[in-house]
Amino acid sequence: MVDLERVYARLPTALQHLACSTEGLRIQRSRFGRDFERIFAEARVRDRWSRDQLEAFRGARLRLFVEHAFRTVPYYRRLGKEIGFDPRSVRDIRDLERLPVLDKTTVQQRGDEFLSDVVPRKQRLSAHTSGSTGSGLRFATTLRAVQEQGATWWRYEGWHGVTRDLWCGYFGGRSVVPTTQRRPPFWRYNVPGRQILFSGYHLSDEYLPYYVAELRRRRPPWLHGYPSLLALLAAHLLSARSDLGYQLTAVTTGAENLLPQQIDLIARAFGVRPRQHYGLAEAVANFSECERGAMHIDEDFAAVELLPIADSDSARVIGTNLSNLATPLLRYDSCDVARTSTEKRCGCGRAGRLVARVDGRQEDYVVLVNGSRVGRMDHVFKDMITIREAQIVQDRIGTITVRVIKGPGYDDASERQLLVELRKRVGPDTAIAFEHPANLERTSTGKLRFVISRLVEGQLTRRG
Repeated sequence: MVDLERVYARLPTALQHLACSTEGLRIQRSRFGRDFERIFAEARVRDRWSRDQLEAFRGARLRLFVEHAFRTVPYYRRLGKEIGFDPRSVRDIRDLERLPVLDKTTVQQRGDEFLSDVVPRKQRLSAHTSGSTGSGLRFATTLRAVQEQGATWWRYEGWHGVTRDLWCGYFGGRSVVPTTQRRPPFWRYNVPGRQILFSGYHLSDEYLPYYVAELRRRRPPWLHGYPSLLALLAAHLLSARSDLGYQLTAVTTGAENLLPQQIDLIARAFGVRPRQHYGLAEAVANFSECERGAMHIDEDFAAVELLPIADSDSARVIGTNLSNLATPLLRYDSCDVARTSTEKRCGCGRAGRLVARVDGRQEDYVVLVNGSRVGRMDHVFKDMITIREAQIVQDRIGTITVRVIKGPGYDDASERQLLVELRKRVGPDTAIAFEHPANLERTSTGKLRFVISRLVEGQLTRRG
């Protein structure tokens, strides 16, 4: 079998531009062809529906979807018999509580059992998750499901002035530029998709001036990508006391949590507050940040449950996809944690439930000697303007290593201040070590995980 990535890496730069545009044209024709405009228009109409209208719409979709799953999917047919579940009894999210929560491992191990009998092979599209924690998932989806997800995402982009004819400077994990390349251009063009695809693997002090020059030359009004990558560019501009030289329409982020210190860096450097959305390839949940900074659950897209975590104001994000008839996933555990909101309605007028923020994955917690889990560690770095990037690694309970990429002005006093802030959260019994590597560890897709926990399940249940 031909390794297309290896072939691409050997192509001359001009042909790599052509390859990116060819793939962009294929995506444009599939995602935005046929029924997309109608699906998108319907999604925008629902944007201003009342809570009652949204819940009625979601309930109707959920009933049909659950019946489809228990009628056509082997895994759910067997589950229905085992637990005596009648799918016709489902009226809304609350009725799903009689079903067990589904984990990714089960879907990985029993993948074919989740395929619907009535979706022909020729109508199935291959999809996959990024596998940020080393456990990627491949599954089947449909064109309709892809277009519904795309419509939900573009609806959110539209809240912030982004339209499909805008050029975008994209900072993500795609390996569009060979990592061995040492001279510009560190970007490739996707002309049909109106994207400048910037490499996420060359954002060093040596190469960042080339990025800035390209942005100033092309002046894309919209930047989108991983917040960690956009924050690196922002920090470079601020340390150089410079700017892009033009006004951006929007900065949007996805794939990683947008941390408070990243918001501050990006807003100061680009003159635009970054906005984020939360979504999964499995399409079991989607949250979108509105113009007022509130995170809305997209109630018309998926059936989202927020299962409370004891002794906290956080909840597990559990979701049921409503659009993917090829691989229905009911009560699927996203492994993400959201902080519930005390606000019932947003001033923007949209009626969906609100979450205060997405705190990260369940493993993105530091475990103390007494077994307590501490989340939201990113707040430690919020006011540390001398830190370019940071990451916390935990190999055993009661010990953490803090990796710091130094920015201008970082000194021993900065580290002492950081230690004080860390002690406020992890207490005096936690051993804290500092490292100053040239780069931070990222996943195979270029994502930066703020907390890397290497604790195994046995360690998580042990007490000191």
